[in-house]
Amino acid sequence: MIRRAHLFISGLVQGVFFRATTREKARELGLGGWVRNLRDGRVEAVFEGEEDKVRDIISWCYHGPPGARVSGVEVMWEEPTNKATSFDIII
Repeated sequence: MIRRAHLFISGLVQGVFFRATTREKARELGLGGWVRNLRDGRVEAVFEGEEDKVRDIISWCYHGPPGARVSGVEVMWEEPTNKATSFDIII
């Protein structure tokens, strides 16, 4: 089953390679979507793909890469668009 999750990750998540590592992990899992920094210090990400893979990346987001200090993850489930074929960092 294809699922789409929209996340907001808070804590020390900018300046610690969170976006780059998220892109790497998402691509390894074959997920589509994107990740970006927000002005308020959070990271926002959208993941779309097989449900088990989306759940795997969500679990990873609770700790992130070495150096990150995640204090919260907000997950919103959305309807899949079936248009997310790559995973990118957006600005």
